[in-house]
Amino acid sequence: MVKKSKIVFFFVLLFIAGLVMAFTSKDIVKNTRLGLDLQGGFEVLYKVEPIKKEQKINENTLKATVQALNNRINVLGVSEPEIQIEGKDRIRVKLAGVKDQNKARELLSTEAQLSFRDVNDKVLLDGSDLKEGGAKQTFDPNNNNPIVTLKLKDADKFAKVTDQVSKMPPGQNRLVIWLDYEKGDSYKAEAPKEAADKQKYISAPNVDNTIDSKDVMISGQFTIEEAQALADILNAGALPVKMDEVYSTSVGAKFGEKALKETVFAGYIAVAAIFLFMLLFYRVPGLVAVITLTIYVYLILLIFDLMNGVLTLPGIAALILGIGMAVDANIITYERIKDELRSGKSVLSAFKAGNRRSFTTIFDANITTILAAAVLFIFGTSSVKGFALVLIISVLASFVTAVFGSRIFLGLLVQSRALDKKPGLFGVKESDIRDL
Repeated sequence: MVKKSKIVFFFVLLFIAGLVMAFTSKDIVKNTRLGLDLQGGFEVLYKVEPIKKEQKINENTLKATVQALNNRINVLGVSEPEIQIEGKDRIRVKLAGVKDQNKARELLSTEAQLSFRDVNDKVLLDGSDLKEGGAKQTFDPNNNNPIVTLKLKDADKFAKVTDQVSKMPPGQNRLVIWLDYEKGDSYKAEAPKEAADKQKYISAPNVDNTIDSKDVMISGQFTIEEAQALADILNAGALPVKMDEVYSTSVGAKFGEKALKETVFAGYIAVAAIFLFMLLFYRVPGLVAVITLTIYVYLILLIFDLMNGVLTLPGIAALILGIGMAVDANIITYERIKDELRSGKSVLSAFKAGNRRSFTTIFDANITTILAAAVLFIFGTSSVKGFALVLIISVLASFVTAVFGSRIFLGLLVQSRALDKKPGLFGVKESDIRDL
């Protein structure tokens, strides 16, 4: 006798799952963050070196550098950048969706060591005298040219400095403002150059009187963009180290969009082929597999959304590979059930025995895959880590959906007795069944 309540419960579960996916999938897909290989951007690997000989590069130095880079990236308006410390002296930066890569490179690598010096290159003030976040792009009230204004911590100190400079002979009473002054640089060497030749110092205004104020104005041959960039980098703070670019790669937005479309299209074909195979070879269990695989894909995207993860091309490849792993679990179970049916057992007995005997095999296969992915995650870098992480999540999600999900859905149909004496619905021919 057919138990209709089991069939009703099957469709209720199916309806609830479909309803949840239908109402939440759009937002989940919209919130999924794409890596630079899918939306464009660039990746750069820096070698961290000390600014001074006595400075040592250690874990604290690297963490301070990462924080400084984060502050600078905020200026670019990039959401959720990836900054990773690699080894003892390297930092990898991934910025997805960056439009002006040259600006980003300059902003990241400029040390931003601001200093105020006299014409003999003696340091009078440095970046530590500036008020944090006090740089601002504005306009000169006299000629409306773009300028940068700064706020100092101590007005008295600036008064002493300007008093000292103002008393120097005419032509030497200049306060020379440098950004990233290097050993060997000098005002005397740079001053004869025309502005068009890009003098190394920012500006060198005359100081005729003592200035008792916390406000400093930096003027020069700035465009609005250059003045804003200078203000931004000063507000972001100086890097505690020197960074040399070791490796970089960039992906155009159009290329990334094309790669995403082609990869998703390939994924559709792969998933459709898997679904068709399951339906043709396993009939009703195959239909259950299609349902649980659909739930599996939804769960992966949901987990990524909750983790605020970044989806990359290798990540999509791992996702599709995870579908293969989930199908493999279903196939092992269904083949065990078919073997039990061929031996002459009832559908219910075959279902129970097939699930029991397949569990260990599925568990062992998933554990070995997770171990391999864990090794890749621990010792791999960049996109390899992304692939490994998605693979681990995929295997865990596939284990839940393919093993427990399939058992729940198929179990309801089997326990309803609607499939009794119908081995054909499991892909088993009557002629293959051996009489007990």
